[in-house]
Amino acid sequence: MLTPRLANLQVPFVVFLLHAIPFVLMQPFLYSAYRRLRRMTAKGWSALALVAFTGGFLGTMAIVKALFLVNFNQLSVVVLLQKLQPIFALVLAAILLGERVSARFLAAAVAALAGAYLLTFGFSTPDATANAISLKAALLAIVAAAAFGAATVLSKMLLSSLDFKDATFARYGMTAAMAFVYLGVRSIGLPFASVTGANWIVILIIALTTGSGAIFLYYFGLTRVRASVATICELCLPLTAVLLDYVVNDSVLGPWQWVGAALLVGAILRITLLPANSTES
Repeated sequence: MLTPRLANLQVPFVVFLLHAIPFVLMQPFLYSAYRRLRRMTAKGWSALALVAFTGGFLGTMAIVKALFLVNFNQLSVVVLLQKLQPIFALVLAAILLGERVSARFLAAAVAALAGAYLLTFGFSTPDATANAISLKAALLAIVAAAAFGAATVLSKMLLSSLDFKDATFARYGMTAAMAFVYLGVRSIGLPFASVTGANWIVILIIALTTGSGAIFLYYFGLTRVRASVATICELCLPLTAVLLDYVVNDSVLGPWQWVGAALLVGAILRITLLPANSTES
């Protein structure tokens, strides 16, 4: 809901600020993490780099650009499309972590994906000529879904080398470094002069809440649940976005979009109520 208010800034610069500022704020509290990071194995560093690139740099670039394109028009649809990530996370969890899922779990995932489609397109198909901007935003949201889905699984690997606090600290630092390098390569630089007072307020709110604060909670939870379960539970985020989109922007979903929302809710309840061992065959 806040991100489109930064649309006067370039996307890579926004990605840099949203990671660099929390990383700086973490320094007084997590400075001891540097000592533990020095002891991390090559496998741990590889997992960290992949998480920073997928869930940090690439995923954030894609979703920020998508939100800028829609400019407060059906923000909830873009966020819901981003949550198509279960299909990517489930495949990667099976390949990289050896996780097996039951037929009931897969059925709930399919229901969640079907709900996301209904929320976006109803029973029609995407029309590239009628609304090119919306379709481009949708495709960027799917890129973000793939990136965040990959990060969910890779984060599970990362947490075998670091605890959730150090993982959050390292992820933000490495993502900020990647964004900084990108800004230099693209000759964008660091245009701080273009950041308004209102921009700084929004950036700080995002950095302290949905940024580092949410990631701390996420990693803490990820140490206690399977990656495949975590990515389905994350569908609570777009449902919240639907509610806020209505309250803040007066954006009302159509009848079939509400059907899609109901499917998503049902899928979340189905996954969370399954016994722990029922995610396996």
